[in-house]
Amino acid sequence: MSGRRVILGRAQSLKRSTPTFHMPDFDSNCTRCPRLAGFLKDVKQKHPSYYAKPVPPFGDPEARLLIVGLAPGMHGANATGRPFTGDYAGILLYQTLHKFGFASAPESTSLDDGLQLINCRITNAVKCLPPENKPVGEEINTCNEYLAGELHSMGGASLVLALGTIAHKAVLRGLGLKQSQFKFAHGAVHKPNDKLTLIDSYHCSRYNTQTRRLTPAMFESVFQQASDLLAR
Repeated sequence: MSGRRVILGRAQSLKRSTPTFHMPDFDSNCTRCPRLAGFLKDVKQKHPSYYAKPVPPFGDPEARLLIVGLAPGMHGANATGRPFTGDYAGILLYQTLHKFGFASAPESTSLDDGLQLINCRITNAVKCLPPENKPVGEEINTCNEYLAGELHSMGGASLVLALGTIAHKAVLRGLGLKQSQFKFAHGAVHKPNDKLTLIDSYHCSRYNTQTRRLTPAMFESVFQQASDLLAR
């Protein structure tokens, strides 16, 4: 993917990780959802070394590609403090990002592993670890203002990749659109406004990949669509 810019960190500094992206109003100590705040407190007591806070977006703050997942995983982003880092879902995601030129390495292991994202940023619809990986509707809606801020901060001709139905719906809510206007389907391409294009994919979770609901080829096909659209 020649011609893509690395906004944070030039080629000569690839040994440094891409700095974690911070929205101006993002609160890493947010406790607005009592159930999630209480759960994170319990997790921190059981796992003192875990990050166990709202996980901020990671990547290029001026990226044209925003990937939206569901929420941090218990032993992944919740432990490491970086989206899709340390859990099974991140394996396929970062391998695919690297293959298509959006990441400097094919895996993400820790905040200090030197990984950089290129013209890409990763976030979640819900920034805190939910019990059983299942946020409730009120929590998704409360956290949506952070996602809305990310969406509205994107420049023209940008692309959003929603991983799963919940992420898809959260993106639409963040854009102030009705859910019925754009139906989720793997590989579907939507045009929610003049600035953004939305692409859907099944989530790269362990369940989806092991049951073959989502195969590497299917995932790569979505990224090929994204690459082609960004190249226009």
